[in-house]
Amino acid sequence: MTQRWPLTLRGTGALALAVVSFVVAQRAAIPELMYFGTLMLALVVFAAVSALVARPTGEVTRTLAPEVAEVGGITEVRVSVTLRTPVPVLPGRWSDTVPPGLRGRAEGPFPAAPSTLRRSAAPVALRYEVVGSVRGPFLIGPLVVTTTDPFGLIRRRIRVGRATPVTVAPTIVELAPLPSAPGEPGGTRQSAALQLGQGADNLVARPYAPGDSMRRIHWRATAHRDTLMVRQEEQESSPAATVVLDRALSRWSPAAADAPGGDPAFETAVSACVSVVARLVHEGYTVDVVDSDGDLLAEPVEGGEDAEVGGLAASFATLRARVDHPSRRVLPASAGAMLGPVVVITGRLDADDLTALNSGAPQSGLPVLLAVTDGQAAATLGSAGWQASMLRPGGDVARAWEDATRPETARVGV
Repeated sequence: MTQRWPLTLRGTGALALAVVSFVVAQRAAIPELMYFGTLMLALVVFAAVSALVARPTGEVTRTLAPEVAEVGGITEVRVSVTLRTPVPVLPGRWSDTVPPGLRGRAEGPFPAAPSTLRRSAAPVALRYEVVGSVRGPFLIGPLVVTTTDPFGLIRRRIRVGRATPVTVAPTIVELAPLPSAPGEPGGTRQSAALQLGQGADNLVARPYAPGDSMRRIHWRATAHRDTLMVRQEEQESSPAATVVLDRALSRWSPAAADAPGGDPAFETAVSACVSVVARLVHEGYTVDVVDSDGDLLAEPVEGGEDAEVGGLAASFATLRARVDHPSRRVLPASAGAMLGPVVVITGRLDADDLTALNSGAPQSGLPVLLAVTDGQAAATLGSAGWQASMLRPGGDVARAWEDATRPETARVGV
């Protein structure tokens, strides 16, 4: 029995009995069967009318944990359903509409609901899990409750509530820490604590002012100057790093410009980008994420603000490749003067691109090049003066990062 057929098995049986009763009553001249058939038909008609007139309504509230789904990550969806109905609703089934960007089984039994004419509706708690499959913005819902009338004759499909927007962000892969001496970004290689303004050398003393906390009193300076002095942190610039995500369409499949998820290589590049940003921010760097033309793709993420990386990943849910700029740059002109880490994430490269990379190698103590391609040799990439690694579409981002930042342990064919 398909879902398009409105009658349940019981309702179909009642309708069949009514038809058979009418036929037999006429041919066998048994009036009692005519009464019985009329009763069955009236029962089906009454059930149909009640299903059409007394339709339940309701509200749905969905809560996602985490709020932003991640490709390959599990997200728990908790649903609170409040169903208002003038007539009792028998037990049935519920199903939630899962968009293409998520995978999961969103269905189950739905309990009976009493009439809410004289009482308030009690919410029904539902739960299921989904896994992100494609990054992008999607809608979960609406929720559909399939139940029957009080007689169990008519099947009803009730759409409850509205759809809930959900964002599927690229995967953030945990990367290995930077080498102990990757260079001297910003002129000195500072520790994470100093980068965040928590060291001892960046403290100065000033006279006490009303309202200053007693915990900030600098006792050594107070004893030396014979007046109450308090500690004040000097304004210290956090070391800067740049991550370049090359979105030029010539280096990716045409599908990369159509919609998120179309090109596996570009998806791997986006995941590598947010993963590298997460590692550099955790190391204490303030990170600029730019296009190959130097355009900012997001607001800079301050060093140590690990929680802000999730927002960056969510903003990249709709990121796509774009038509090539006439300059066909791989590296922005501004990146050449950077002293801090410069990480370039690109696709397939030709000979002209390698020449441009070689001539425009930055002054960075940690120039990293990750090329997401099937046909580029890692040795060729490294010859351009970069710490380079080849990353195959869908490959291991963490391994490619380790190969690039620790070239002495590099392996081919990530």
